[in-house]
Amino acid sequence: MKAKTFDRQFDSGQNVADHLDMSKARRLNTDPRRVNVDFPSWMVDSLDREARRLGVTRQSLIKLWLADRLGSPASAGKH
Repeated sequence: MKAKTFDRQFDSGQNVADHLDMSKARRLNTDPRRVNVDFPSWMVDSLDREARRLGVTRQSLIKLWLADRLGSPASAGKH
């Protein structure tokens, strides 16, 4: 299928998934990068309490909160 035909079908709302090789698909800008942040002990204690309450790790909680505050990865570059 030519790109022009693919684009036309996609733009018209047709399902083009059968024309894609999903085994090679990847999400952009999701490679992990390590960031070190120092928090005061009271903040770490509060994070740990909230993480336990939600049944997640401290790291997961921080990631969830930051993602919520910053918006989706697609819009992160717009800030």
